Amino acid sequence: MRARKLMWVALCVVAIVGTAVYTGRARATPATFGFVGTTVALGRLSEFDIFHSLTPQGAPPWLSLQMTKGDSDLYVQNNVWQPGSSTGWHSHPGHSLIIVTSGTLTDYESDDPTCTPKVYKQGMAFVDHGGDHVHNIRNATGAVATNMAVQLIPAGATRRVDAPQPGNCPIFPVF
Repeated sequence: MRARKLMWVALCVVAIVGTAVYTGRARATPATFGFVGTTVALGRLSEFDIFHSLTPQGAPPWLSLQMTKGDSDLYVQNNVWQPGSSTGWHSHPGHSLIIVTSGTLTDYESDDPTCTPKVYKQGMAFVDHGGDHVHNIRNATGAVATNMAVQLIPAGATRRVDAPQPGNCPIFPVF
């Protein structure tokens, strides 16, 4: 009788844990069909501390700071969106510098209370801050769009973390 009770409790625990894991995955918004990200290059950097200030004569001041503690992984990503596809809501443990190489991409950021779309066309660039900054990049046009992203993250960290749909942002129709 005691063994039967233990078996029943074990089955209930497995069912509850399984449901929690499934529900967590179901709430995440992975990339839609038609989005493909490819790692073009990956390298490991040792800890570094860079400070660079440049003020050419007659130009406004320019300053760049970058400091890491511990090793970092540096990724170069090539991303392709078919019409209507999106990255899904996600974040990265570090920042990304992004250049749109063809087409038009629309970026939605969860920390914007109105989730106002920001549109970037070929030749434009933008920064994804990473960390707890969650965003979704979408191709809302009828043509293929591409970008290149350079990402710096802690060594060995998962490069992309899927996130749930934020309540202040739209649910996108699939084309």
